[in-house]
Amino acid sequence: MSIQLPDLFGILLAVLLLMAAWTDIKTRTISNELNAAIALLAVAFWWVAGEALWPDVALRIGVALLLFAAFAALFMLKMMGGGDVKMIAALALWLPFPALMAMLTVMALAGGVITLFLLVRQRWRPNAARPEVPYGVAIAIGGLWVIANGLLTTSVA
Repeated sequence: MSIQLPDLFGILLAVLLLMAAWTDIKTRTISNELNAAIALLAVAFWWVAGEALWPDVALRIGVALLLFAAFAALFMLKMMGGGDVKMIAALALWLPFPALMAMLTVMALAGGVITLFLLVRQRWRPNAARPEVPYGVAIAIGGLWVIANGLLTTSVA
């Protein structure tokens, strides 16, 4: 079994997602530089994977912008961090629409589990401050799930 160039991009994306999850756990922030690396690497991935500028790349950019706007509304409501919003949009640049829907579903489920865990943990620590959910972890889990299931380079029916 040989590793193809698009697979190497998937491995690099996985490393960046793990870095984002780790920094979100440790500092509750995801740096702009890390999100920019995820977004800019998508451009190189499109070229290597032979993505058509129209409509494939144009649709990915459009969907990423729509997701950014939708999650920015959650940021304005203080329900999500700015780094999380940028990370979702950057990751969306990588994914065909069906894979994006799978990623968002896994992300939402993982985010719910993480939130429940933190709420239960807080219940046992009555003097603890209201927990901040490191949602970058949930985003990374969604992205890693897509990569692990081969959906990054394959269309999903």
